[in-house]
Amino acid sequence: MLEWKIVATMASGALAKPQLPGLLAKRLQIHIVGAFIVSLGVSTLYKFSEAEPRKKAYADFYRNYDSMKDFEEMRKAGIFQSAK
Repeated sequence: MLEWKIVATMASGALAKPQLPGLLAKRLQIHIVGAFIVSLGVSTLYKFSEAEPRKKAYADFYRNYDSMKDFEEMRKAGIFQSAK
């Protein structure tokens, strides 16, 4: 019986007490910082992989765009009812 009490005492003494006060705040702080870092990474990736090439494509398109030529082609195709 004495041996069982010693083993039980050693086993319970080896376990650390759980940290309950402030546990949620600590975990939230870690997760908020992580979410902020991930969002910065994703926004940077989007900017350089999608937004900048799209801006360049629009700039290249409108650099030599002739709206009157486009209008005349659409008018000749019969798209506009009021401008024949």
